[in-house]
Amino acid sequence: MTRTTNPPATRPEASHPLRFGYGTNGLTDLRLDDALGLLADLGYAGVGLTLDHMHLDPLAPDLAARTRHVARSLERRGLTVTIETGARYVLDPRRKHGPSLLDPDPQARAARVDLLTRAVQVAADLGAHAVHCFSGITPEGTPDDMAWQRLAAALGPVLDAASGAAVPLAIEPEPGHLLSTLADFHRLRHALGDPEPLGLTLDIGHCQCLEPQSPADCVRAAAPWLRHVQIEDMRRGVHEHLPFGDGEIDFPPVLEALASTGYEGLTVVELPRHSHAGPQLAAQSIEFLQRAADGAIRVPAARGGTP
Repeated sequence: MTRTTNPPATRPEASHPLRFGYGTNGLTDLRLDDALGLLADLGYAGVGLTLDHMHLDPLAPDLAARTRHVARSLERRGLTVTIETGARYVLDPRRKHGPSLLDPDPQARAARVDLLTRAVQVAADLGAHAVHCFSGITPEGTPDDMAWQRLAAALGPVLDAASGAAVPLAIEPEPGHLLSTLADFHRLRHALGDPEPLGLTLDIGHCQCLEPQSPADCVRAAAPWLRHVQIEDMRRGVHEHLPFGDGEIDFPPVLEALASTGYEGLTVVELPRHSHAGPQLAAQSIEFLQRAADGAIRVPAARGGTP
């Protein structure tokens, strides 16, 4: 059977500077080339590419060749990319997100470090604007200080690789993890001596879930370190990624804050539990975000500001 390739999509001019992407962890029922074609046709500017066995396997022996194929596919469709490393079972088929950077076993921690350094190389080869990562859950019986020491030590070689590749490492505060809040990010940043390659992945839903500030205020507070943004709806106190409109977030102020800070990276829709409806949700999400962003940017103009 001959497969057809759609020509690059012509995206409509937006009245705002934001660039939206969609995460491949929400399109796992599609082949990667098909997912990229879908996103380009829908008008997305880029993709959050999770390194996993079904799309771009970071442990595959032919990773370099596969990466070159993905680079050509991205270029052909005019898509930019962020590399995400939140695959559930890519390292251990029995432990979700295991092993982590906090694992008691040094060899297990080294496996996660190796994955992240591979991700940095893939990001460099694809021209990605950041590599996303997270701390992991503190293992049972591990004192808090020891967990922070393990995290700092494990990130050392990854930050060295990121510096050499000129690709920022963007760590994500994740509910339930050791590093779960913006305050925790700053604790890590100061513990490491504020290294230049270390940045932040801000998940807008997580801000709604557990931060004391509003999501828009979180964006403004995080702006100097912001290297990657994930976005979805969510409810206060409930860590469940929801399609837009199913949660509690008021999105125009959030997108206005992103635009006003000068953030230039991708804002990636993060719906990893909705792959069964991925194509439909990708279409609905870009329409929702474009409407919300256009409205957000026009608010200051209506008050006499600069659009």
